[in-house]
Amino acid sequence: MNLKFDLDNHTIETLHLQPNEEIWYCVPRDLSREDQFLTNAYVVVTNRRLCLLSDGVVSESYMLSVCKKLDCETMINSAVLRLYFKDGSIRFFARCTMKHIVRFSYVARGATMLMQGRFYRVESMEYEATCPKCGAILQNIRTCPNCGGRGSSLKKAVVLCKPFAPQFLVLSLFTLLSSALALAGPKIRQVFIDTSLADKSGTLNDVARFILLMLAIAVGNIVLNTVRNIFSTYLGARMAKDLRSKMFQKVQKLALARIEDMKPGQLMNRITNDTTDIRRFMENTFASTLSTIVTMAGALIYMMVIDWKLTLLSLVFVPFMFMISYFLRGTFSQKFRREREKRDSLNSRLQDVISGISVVKSFGKEDYEVEGFRKLNRELTDVLIQNYAFFYSLFPAMNFILNLGTYLITYAMGVSVLRGAMTVGVLMQMVAYAGNLYGPLETLTRLPRELSSLFNNVERIYDVLEEEEGSFQSEETVDIDLQGDIEFDNVCFGYKSYEPVLNDINLHIRPGEMIGLVGASGTGKSTMINLIMHLYQVDSGVLKIDGADINQIRQADLRKRMGVVLQETFLFNGSILDNIRFSRPEASLEEVIHAAKMANAHDFIIRTPDGYNTNVGERGYNLSGGERQRIAIARAVLIRPKLLILDEATSNLDTESEYLIQNALERLEKQCTTIAIAHRLSTLKNADRLVVIDNHHIIEEGSHEELLKKKGVYYGLVTAQLEMAKVG
Repeated sequence: MNLKFDLDNHTIETLHLQPNEEIWYCVPRDLSREDQFLTNAYVVVTNRRLCLLSDGVVSESYMLSVCKKLDCETMINSAVLRLYFKDGSIRFFARCTMKHIVRFSYVARGATMLMQGRFYRVESMEYEATCPKCGAILQNIRTCPNCGGRGSSLKKAVVLCKPFAPQFLVLSLFTLLSSALALAGPKIRQVFIDTSLADKSGTLNDVARFILLMLAIAVGNIVLNTVRNIFSTYLGARMAKDLRSKMFQKVQKLALARIEDMKPGQLMNRITNDTTDIRRFMENTFASTLSTIVTMAGALIYMMVIDWKLTLLSLVFVPFMFMISYFLRGTFSQKFRREREKRDSLNSRLQDVISGISVVKSFGKEDYEVEGFRKLNRELTDVLIQNYAFFYSLFPAMNFILNLGTYLITYAMGVSVLRGAMTVGVLMQMVAYAGNLYGPLETLTRLPRELSSLFNNVERIYDVLEEEEGSFQSEETVDIDLQGDIEFDNVCFGYKSYEPVLNDINLHIRPGEMIGLVGASGTGKSTMINLIMHLYQVDSGVLKIDGADINQIRQADLRKRMGVVLQETFLFNGSILDNIRFSRPEASLEEVIHAAKMANAHDFIIRTPDGYNTNVGERGYNLSGGERQRIAIARAVLIRPKLLILDEATSNLDTESEYLIQNALERLEKQCTTIAIAHRLSTLKNADRLVVIDNHHIIEEGSHEELLKKKGVYYGLVTAQLEMAKVG
């Protein structure tokens, strides 16, 4: 999302920028205090001042040195920026509609950091909600369909096809041969009629020769078209396979934040349905369109040679067809886009309900979900009916207009034959070529619809392929043998950088230490773990692993010795052996069994019907929660971790399962640095240090006994849990 809009030179001059002063943020404000809509009005933040611009003139300006913070407050259908001064006064600063509310939030955060002397640029990784040129709403796409232009989509389609250029050449060769045979038929028929039938001078041999020639052409056409269709099907399948592989590979490399911003159904549609639509275009439309164009061009040339005046007469209605198609191209694109948006919504809802079917049933919400699905299904059906009613009304009308040209040329040629100016054979030849011209033209009238669909698919695919990859690794890397030394140095982070989750975090974890992260829900404990796993990039400050900036460490080096056990254990649909080996596929069976024993999982595994080859089912639901968790621990043990991360690894388990898992974890913790999160504080009392997080900051640090003596936040949490235990 753009946080620095361009200003013209005259407007920049009115800011009177001082030496070493530069614009950091510049965003539109489109509402006045009096609810009037504004144009050409901006909020400008430099590294020294906070300014308001109106029609190229600075209306307000404040030095950052006298300001305390800039706050964005959401109102009804609008947002307000309030400026807080160090003397305690508050000023209404600027206002915007919902169109720019996210931009205002980012700028408020960035300006506040500058006021605090922290010269870090806040950046937005979000999509633009609307097109900056035309204002069109952009739903799940980055490129505006109105401003992107067909040329851009065509270039992208060509890039997708480029690796298959040899196959396209072969397909074109088959098409040329097939079209040549189709064009030879009318000429042979004309010669036969004029030389053998018209004056009745032909013989049975002439008739037999004619039939054999036409039969040979028909057989040749069948063979060539069959080969062409098989080859185009092969080409389409190869292209779809290649695109699916590229997109899946790209998704694996995307930042976690990007994937979380996408609906699962939307992402799956792009990988499966959009690539399938491209395959169908290659199989059904491309080859036939190429054949159509070649046949039309050949027929037109033949007709011009025979009688150019009649040919031009026959084309009188063609420009109208292209004009209609040209002016309706935007309508085609819009209709296909709406259809795909509805499909995405329906598939996302379907996936959510199926994934959470146990929750649906436990709350008795089956009817509610059925009604919700019916609503989305009805919306998709309505869009489909509207789209195809439009197409099936339009194309017959266009075909009728085209047929007027055929009737016109047939009448003119009939008159010529009656006057003796044209032979019957030539008339038949012209009628045949007119059929070769107008028949394909009817097909071409549907081409804008097919191209609109193709370009929509291409844009949606490129939205994924052009995403920035989620590797935060810098160009200069260092080699490390992970030991587990971790240091947070003034780290700040927010999933949306204008909403900080962690502020000024300073923490040093030494190798081999057991650290417990404690605090209420939403304070940032899991976020700290996510940063250590490098799933997200810090907004400011430095996170170091073994003395090196985490951005300089190759992610493969970092994660190959990092074991992770989360509260929500995910197992893949496969065998127990495959799930344990997931962390180190090359591990031997003996190493897997050793890891399972370390995790107290071996005994229950050998009691299952197929032992280590037992299928765990979808998401591991054939196993109990404790069994799934122990397999997850075995998976972590298998890589012999130097850094172990535990996020509520023993929550929601029965006493026996918790004991077995806790026992397994204690054995593992002795061999590595461990960072654990647990709301059940008794499981952390043996930690070397406890780190208490509250209000996005670290507020307490020490051992269990030390923090109890302080009688601070940790003491309050322990007391509250003891009281709850008494009540229970």
